[in-house]
Amino acid sequence: MENQMEDQPVLNRIQRLVKEEHRLHELRAHPATDQKRLAQVQVELDQCWDLLRQRRALRDVGRDPNEAAVRPPEVVENYEQ
Repeated sequence: MENQMEDQPVLNRIQRLVKEEHRLHELRAHPATDQKRLAQVQVELDQCWDLLRQRRALRDVGRDPNEAAVRPPEVVENYEQ
């Protein structure tokens, strides 16, 4: 439970971004500004998920999860599935 509490700020950010992503997807017209914001939200989500995975991996090997850092978009966007 304590680990979940430590990750709560990242999880809260993910929830806010997912909510915004859904709202932007629901807009039918998708003006250029909305499309740009949607792309930004998707990158931010990838960064948040990456940060959360880093924190959990560090914790799993007995290291401080606060050593994790947000990686730049060009890193997280180029991971292979």
